[in-house]
Amino acid sequence: MRLKSQSANFQAPCRLKAVLRTAVWLTACLGICGTLVWFVVSKNHAVNTLPAGVHTYAARGTVQKLEPDEKSIVVSHQAIPSYMDAMTMPFKVRHSEELNGLQAGDQISFRLSVTETESWIDTIVKLGTGGTVAPASASQSSASVAADPGHHPLLDYSFTNELGQAVSLHSFAGQALAITFFFTRCPLPEFCPRLSKNLAEASRRLNSMNQAPTNWHFLSVTFDPAFDTPEVLKAYAEKYDYDPSHWSFITGPKDKIGELARLSNVQFEPDSGLFNHNFRTMIIDASGRLQMVFPTSGDLSEAIVSEVLKAAVTGKNKPS
Repeated sequence: MRLKSQSANFQAPCRLKAVLRTAVWLTACLGICGTLVWFVVSKNHAVNTLPAGVHTYAARGTVQKLEPDEKSIVVSHQAIPSYMDAMTMPFKVRHSEELNGLQAGDQISFRLSVTETESWIDTIVKLGTGGTVAPASASQSSASVAADPGHHPLLDYSFTNELGQAVSLHSFAGQALAITFFFTRCPLPEFCPRLSKNLAEASRRLNSMNQAPTNWHFLSVTFDPAFDTPEVLKAYAEKYDYDPSHWSFITGPKDKIGELARLSNVQFEPDSGLFNHNFRTMIIDASGRLQMVFPTSGDLSEAIVSEVLKAAVTGKNKPS
């Protein structure tokens, strides 16, 4: 009986130690698992959380073209509810890795994020392959940057401005002109709104300069004359605090707009009620010659100011 009691007393501490070891092991495992769960949740939260002021839209479409070096993808997308109709257009991505594993013809879903100044897509998911690749559209084409040494044909056409007044480009003779093409329903901030913002910022800079030339004028020509009536153009212009003495919004007959665009190497095509188009901001000097072409979007306001200052000097007064 004495030996049995000693054995029992010996086994009890052993069992207690085993239980304690098991408890410690389980606690450690739970701690590790909790840390992993927190890491995964935090990572996903960081990826999907966006700054304030960003509007997001779910979308689907077919990849038309990939440009990883430019962090760009051209997608023929379905209508995006509460934002834009179906059309083919380029989108920016924040990281080129988003385009890994994709090729033209792939069907994808993605998230479009839009702020007042930029847009991009992410969370791209490949849904399938074998979609139809559309022919290259105007938004995908690159414009040449060759200045015409002769009289620019833009000066030979008459149009209607946002005030409903008939204007001829000849009426701006002796003035430096910055001319761009746009349409008021353009949905993405880097496209037509960016072009208009460039002219608005350039206009403010020129007006605020001491001893700056006054013989300059900006022209925004719509290639959507059916929608962009003078009334629509005026409401749009007022959003940019435009000065009508230095900035006009121009519309006109569809065929004249089309011819003017072709002569200016501006390419556009209707797409589900909107337009695919390239970018072209032209600077014409005070003697009526094309001085510079910017075939891109982006912040060009400073460059426009610099070119306008040079273009405002008449041909006879320009340094050789």
